[in-house]
Amino acid sequence: MQVFGSSGVRGVANEELTPRFALDVAQAAGSVFDADRVALARDTRLTGEMLADSAASGLASVGCAVDRLGVVPTPALQAYCERESVPGVMITASHNPPEYNGIKLVGASGVELTRDRLDDVEVRLDADPARVDWDETGESRRVESASRHYHDQLFDAVDSQTIADADLTVAIDPGHGAGALTSPDFFRDLGCSVLTVNAQPDGRFPGRDPEPIAEHLDDLARLTRTSDADLGIAHDGDADRAIFVDETGTFVEGDAALAALAAAELDAGDVAVSAVNASQRLVDVVEAAGASLRLTPIGSTYLITAIRELEREGQSVPIAGEGNGGILFPNYRIARDGAYTAARFCELLADQPASDLVADYDDYHNVRYNVTYESEAERAAMLEAIGLQAEAADADLDTTDGYRLDYGDAWVLARPSGTEPLVRVYAEARDKDRARELAESMVDAIENA
Repeated sequence: MQVFGSSGVRGVANEELTPRFALDVAQAAGSVFDADRVALARDTRLTGEMLADSAASGLASVGCAVDRLGVVPTPALQAYCERESVPGVMITASHNPPEYNGIKLVGASGVELTRDRLDDVEVRLDADPARVDWDETGESRRVESASRHYHDQLFDAVDSQTIADADLTVAIDPGHGAGALTSPDFFRDLGCSVLTVNAQPDGRFPGRDPEPIAEHLDDLARLTRTSDADLGIAHDGDADRAIFVDETGTFVEGDAALAALAAAELDAGDVAVSAVNASQRLVDVVEAAGASLRLTPIGSTYLITAIRELEREGQSVPIAGEGNGGILFPNYRIARDGAYTAARFCELLADQPASDLVADYDDYHNVRYNVTYESEAERAAMLEAIGLQAEAADADLDTTDGYRLDYGDAWVLARPSGTEPLVRVYAEARDKDRARELAESMVDAIENA
């Protein structure tokens, strides 16, 4: 059974994700890391300290000294790992509800482990832990400087002068997550006037759910609109994602933000990386730039694996990401970083307001359906029907993760959910009826099965 999904392992804390399980994962990871020291951090969730304590014990039991960073964003842990050349363990459930928690594993390069390395950890989980003798167990130490060093390297990595000269006012909603401790100060130091909402670190997430989607961002939209701010910025629980609200208080689709950032990054011959549900917005931007697009299964682990493969082949990959606000700039780090993404977006506001910046990417329509099943036999019949429908279609077929049919002006994707008993159908086109027609045709084939 695969323990690690597309972005670590997650579950309801103290039920599915227990202290014992965190200890087991840490022991397995520490054995695979084969490192003298491991960094350990967490987001603001109430169960984070409990699970971090268990993970620290697991790491120490296999001989790893533990650098405990406390509450920091995931990208701050990654920056620490890269700077210190140590692997890391992050206790976070990212955008999941408050009762969840999870574990992400990071290599000594500051990059999440690729799929093959996660498989190695899973193999170790099934073996006896490689515990060391009593006098070789690891010690823990507190590290207080991780957030400050992260702030400094962020500042050096972006065009701070352009942002300062733009004289921006930004409204920031960290959603009570780890970004509350870093993003407001970072943007103040960039020369922005900063307003905040839901900026108190609180693992109960009283102001909003950790996932930065439109229905959770009414407070940010109102603050941005009524304060005449130039941009609203929202993070998830561990601040590796950034979602935006424009100066009118209008939610900016994550796919539109990714397209705008990609248009500024891509040159002819470059490769962009995204998941199989990549928006037509990104497809159009890639084609206009003379670049190419590599599609992966959904999830940051698969994006990272593809980026590394392409770079080993000598390809230039200046941008990658998904429409959920998780964007990677590999020349900076092969990691999602909400603060860095937001700063790069702010650089583009020096020339035009946010609403104008994304206007070219607004005229797209998305349709999504879920078709449930009650047995493995039903699931198999549905997948067979999808395959037959895909083979008969006059479209380019991609089977990286489900079946994606690309018609040039539109696309439709059908794939089984990895966590629920249902098949998801997505479609997108500039014409709303076209998107609905493609999706409903696929749904009809599935239901008729």
